[in-house]
Amino acid sequence: MTTTARTITLALDAGDVDLSFTVDERGKGHPFLLLHGGGGPQTVTGFAGLLAEQRPARVITPVHPGFGGTARPDWLTDVPTLAQVYVRLLDELGLEDVTVVGNSIGGWIAAEIALLGSDRISGVVLVNAAGIHVPGHPVADPFTLTPAELSALSFHDVDRFRIDPSTFSDEQRAAAAANRAALQVYSGPHAMADPTLRERLAKVTVPVLVAWGESDQVVDTEYGRAYATAIPGAEFEILPRTGHMPQIETPGQLLPVVWDFADTHATRRATD
Repeated sequence: MTTTARTITLALDAGDVDLSFTVDERGKGHPFLLLHGGGGPQTVTGFAGLLAEQRPARVITPVHPGFGGTARPDWLTDVPTLAQVYVRLLDELGLEDVTVVGNSIGGWIAAEIALLGSDRISGVVLVNAAGIHVPGHPVADPFTLTPAELSALSFHDVDRFRIDPSTFSDEQRAAAAANRAALQVYSGPHAMADPTLRERLAKVTVPVLVAWGESDQVVDTEYGRAYATAIPGAEFEILPRTGHMPQIETPGQLLPVVWDFADTHATRRATD
């Protein structure tokens, strides 16, 4: 069995939190922490499997508390605290040389993780990340859009990936509503952005790659460039013919970009 599901209790200053995650060890190599966006853990599951299958990678994919039917403690209400949870997870697992990869709000969490300066992390990849404020380039507000409208903004090939909520089962509707409620808590009062984050990113010292789907209408490419500019030494790479979730729409394009960055900055080089 190469993929296992676990739940552990992590102790933070604010209290304890039960964190559920899966570990795909088919690659048995470089560790990745893969952070999902507002659509829930299923938005990164396929990419986690692809990464572990095609590269020497050990992929840890957590579920943000409150998503996927999990519990969220009352004190866990913002992205910076969620970032602390994940650094604590790396401590608990005893992992080193970790590459953190986050999409959308997962990218926002990854940016906050980068600011924590953990020695366990060798690099961070922000994939169409939310979280900063860029005048004239707002993040599309998911709480004012229907699932179909949000889907239309999220993909280059809209017809292929269009979401039809009328086909959802009762279970899928309940899960989507719970995910939406959790996302609303974490995103705070500023529509998927922290007004202080962009300036604070100047303190990041870990290597960062900002990878951006060129067709994204949730957070556009100028927003992505602003993210990269805010982080000292950050690389910026445009992903052609893809939108807000490259890990779903063009995983074969995203995978070598993520792997090459991770391998370049690894302190212990894995063998491809």
